[in-house]
Amino acid sequence: MTDLSQQTGPAIEVPRILDAEQVHFFIENGYLVVPDLINSDELKELKDDLIAVARGQYPCEGIDPASPDDTDEEILQRILCIHQPHFISPVIEKYIRHPKICGILGQITAAHVPYWDGSVKCMQSMYFVKPPQFQGQAWHQDEIYIPTRDRSLIGAWIAVDDATVENGCLYVIPGSHRKGYLYPQHEHDNPDEFDFAPESYGFDEDVEAPVEVKAGTLVFFNGYLLHRSRKNQGNNTRRVLVNHYCNAWSLLPWSIEEGERVATADRRNIIPVSGVDPYAWKGYEKPPRSIHIRDCKAVKELAGNQV
Repeated sequence: MTDLSQQTGPAIEVPRILDAEQVHFFIENGYLVVPDLINSDELKELKDDLIAVARGQYPCEGIDPASPDDTDEEILQRILCIHQPHFISPVIEKYIRHPKICGILGQITAAHVPYWDGSVKCMQSMYFVKPPQFQGQAWHQDEIYIPTRDRSLIGAWIAVDDATVENGCLYVIPGSHRKGYLYPQHEHDNPDEFDFAPESYGFDEDVEAPVEVKAGTLVFFNGYLLHRSRKNQGNNTRRVLVNHYCNAWSLLPWSIEEGERVATADRRNIIPVSGVDPYAWKGYEKPPRSIHIRDCKAVKELAGNQV
């Protein structure tokens, strides 16, 4: 009988960039900052593509073509976050596969798992625009939204602009991922500071640490790490492209279809980026031509003013 686990397809080779100390820091703290990974030309490409997506230049569901009378700046001032832009943009997909980013992912994504071979797959992209006075997101853990089988979910957070305390940088609680505990959530009562996503609670948030970074920096963080961002109190947008990945050997029970067992659920709308895909024999789901625009108080107020 053929061993299906051997039908992985060709391996994706990526460079190894981190030293052992950096890998250890990620395992212990749940996050890692790597400066200067994206150069100025690449940042310009990401900024230009955000305009293309926001103007509706990639035909899709979820966003209408913009009026030619609207300036690029006016369009960006209406958007908090675009979910799954890689479904429609080849540029965003290109950065999902960025060799340096994927090389780091191939070293740390499941570094806590014995016998892991560096194989990684991607399932989500989010492009945050976050104009001035737009809300952040309250405390949360990404694995509460995208579960893996081995605690290997990881975010690769590309700072397209400088991220500061003033404009709503990332905050983390170092080491909060270690126990593998998913904290409960409730609705928060601060819509002026945070968007409408629920808030995790039941921990000491006094030990939070701001992660201020320059444009071109990558922040990697584990899916169990508690993190949040606050409202943009600055004068400019705080653009970030964050892509989510996990160990390619983990099933991805992101949703459960009718008749499916939870234990074997596995969404296949994924992109292999490092090593092998052990489930290549299952094939791949074709992504829909659709994106989603995240809501917040600032978005609703703008919509109300335009009625």
